[in-house]
Order: sequence, then structure tokens, then C-alpha cells
Amino acid sequence: MFRSLLVAAALAACVLPAAAETQSRVLANGMKVIVREDHRAPVAVTQLWFKVGSADEHAGKTGLSHALEHMMFKGTPTVPAGEFSRRISALGGNDNAFTSRNETVYHQEFAAANLPQVLELEADRMVNLNFSDADFENEMKVIREERRLTTDNDPGGKMWEQINLAAFSKPGNRAPVIGYAPDLDALKPEDLRAWYRAWYAPHNATLVIVGDVKAGEVLDNVEKLFGSLPDHPLPARNDLNEPPAAANSSARATAPVSSPVVGLAVKVPALRRVDDKLPYALNMLANVLDGSMSARIERNLVRGSKVATEASLAYDLLSRAPDVLLFSGTPAPNVKPEQLTAAFWGEVRKVAEQGVGEEELARVRNRSLAAREFAKDSMETQASNLGSLESAGFSYQDEEEIRRRRLEVSAEEVREAARWLLAQKHATVVLYPEAK
Repeated sequence: MFRSLLVAAALAACVLPAAAETQSRVLANGMKVIVREDHRAPVAVTQLWFKVGSADEHAGKTGLSHALEHMMFKGTPTVPAGEFSRRISALGGNDNAFTSRNETVYHQEFAAANLPQVLELEADRMVNLNFSDADFENEMKVIREERRLTTDNDPGGKMWEQINLAAFSKPGNRAPVIGYAPDLDALKPEDLRAWYRAWYAPHNATLVIVGDVKAGEVLDNVEKLFGSLPDHPLPARNDLNEPPAAANSSARATAPVSSPVVGLAVKVPALRRVDDKLPYALNMLANVLDGSMSARIERNLVRGSKVATEASLAYDLLSRAPDVLLFSGTPAPNVKPEQLTAAFWGEVRKVAEQGVGEEELARVRNRSLAAREFAKDSMETQASNLGSLESAGFSYQDEEEIRRRRLEVSAEEVREAARWLLAQKHATVVLYPEAK
């Protein structure tokens, strides 16, 4: 959730120094490589994006993508388990990975002079992963504990799991990224090896490099290291298209909270074409309602009427899988969950009926312009923006046009988005304190 919000905010604002140059190449095996020069510091960032996540999994086999992410650090015939990260650290760098509904991403940050060694390591594990059954069993204990910490015993994780179950009907849209607990207990080593062979194909990957490098030289080196890796067809992807909701839905669950937590979700479209209208308007509406201390939810519901002790709104402009616009918050003492839900709808209704002023929109745009100045200082953010675009089906070359269209949303388009939102069916989830 937080990664999606950060990437969306930076995407709306990211500009580059005038001297920056971006080049790309599609290798013979279909792998796409994007290199952006940024010479302000002798540092480089690499991100290898595989377009596979929990949305590609099937009922009874959830958590595969995330579990494989863990196993990618368990070695190859020439790089033993744990050695990948140790070598990156020895080069003065750091590395990590994450999995979402849409993609699995491996990323490193290091001194630019060490880029060839980092790329050699990444090319090796892309085709030569060789984890043992013992490594698998040990790592699954870690993953099961991670689920307990981030979902079963975490209100935010529990809320997202329950919201997806309530809002969606397709298994690929409903399943949590980390997987359901019974599925994690049933996973076998060969399940992950098969997932690796099925989805880690070069043409399903995008390598993004940003830093103090020469783009042409880097592309030639990447071609030598990755260009000969064998490609293969992918399995058929899940049909993720959701039927229109016939009625509102609701659910309740318990979580380690001291007071109820409310979630209100509406299935909304993500951006599919650069010239789409509604997603940009929904994104602007989300920023009018939330995104700063001066936005309406914080101003009216937390500090004004005090119906909530905290409240927020999440919407991801870029998503390969269907997504929701999610209001969430904690009702104030003596405020019932349904009263907070009504207050959320009340803020949307005000926009639908009264519209928004140009001054309010200007504040949202100014926040984006300010974020731009911060975003251009981060090579990691630049790489994340490029990878997110490619993962969602766009080109890195669409970055500036998407940013421009988002900032040009009019007051009337925001008002129409609010009206559209009010007309949709919704899902409500309330998390109650666990019984003592």
C-alpha cells in the first residue's frame, strides 16, 4: 500500500536534471532494458521487474510469488545461499526485493563503478536458481511468521485482506500477496521451482538502471550478460476482469485493535490508456480529499467534526490488476462505525454537489510540484517510476504525458468523478477488537 502511494505521488511530480538521458533496448530474448543517466553522484540503482505477482496465482496455490522472492536469495551453483547479499554489501551497496499483486522486483543501490559485478550476479540468479529443500523449509517458517506479523496481527494487513475478499469475486484479485495461511502450510519446494521456470522468462522482465553511468555502454554490457539467456512462453494469465457489483457488501472481523477500524472500498478503474479520463479525475479527487493536513478528510473529519481519530484514502493510478479506492479510519470514542462510513460519503457528496474551487486544486498541484523537487533527488524513485509504468502496460516515455494530464484535471472533472463514485456499489469492512 505504502509503496503504491509513494510511487504514484512521485510519478505525478518527477522531473529530471536537464543533462539526464534515458535510453532503452529490447534484447533478442524479449527482455526490456531502460537506462537513465544521472550524474550528480557516483551511485547507481538497478531494479529487475518481473511481471508476476499474486494476481497470477490460483486458488489453493497462493503466496507463490512472494515465497519465490525469498528463495531468490538462496543461491545458484556458483553463488551459495546468502552470498548474493554478502557480495552486494562487500561492494558497498544494499539490496532487497518486494512482491505485489502485479509484480516482483529485485533492487540494489551501490557505487556506480561496481555495476558490472551487480549485473553479473542478477543475470546468474535469473536462470540458475538452485535452492535446497532444507533452505525451502527454513524459509517457509520465516514466511509463515511474516504472515502472522503483517496480516493476522496487523490491523492494516488484516484490513486489506478483508477488503479484497469483500470487494472482489475473482480468486486472483482476492488473495493476499503473502498468501493464505493454509496454502503456505501446503506449499512444496517443487511448487516454487515450477513457478520460477514458468514466469521468470526474459520477455517477462524489465531491467531498470539509473545512475552515474553511460547509457550506451551499459546497454551493450547488459546485452552481453542477459541477451543470450533462454526465453520461453508464459502460462496463460488469469482473467482478472470483475463483473459489476450487483449490491453493496459488508464484512466484519477481529484484529489486535483497541477500538473498531472501518474500511470503505469502491472498485475503480486504474489507468489503461494514456488518454483515459476517469482515472486522472479519481486521482485528483483522492488528493482533494486526502494527501495533506489541509485536505478535506483530515480537516473536516479528524480536526473538524472529530468523528475520526485518524482517517485516510488510498487510490493507485497505475495497477495491472483491478483495484479499489479505499477510505479507512478509526471512529472517535462514542462514534459508531456506520457514522464514520456516512461521513466519508458525506465528503464525496459535498464535492459532487458543490464542486471544488480552483484555489483548492491549485494547492493539490502545488503539492505535486513540491514533491517533484524532492523526487528528482532520488535515483530509486526515478527507477521505481519507470518500472511501474512498464509493469502497468505503459512505456517509460509516457511518464511526462501522464504527469501532465493528471495535473490538468479540471474542477468539473473532479466533480463528475465524485458523482460517479456515489453511483457505485461499495464494500464495507469493520475490524473489531479481539475478545480478551
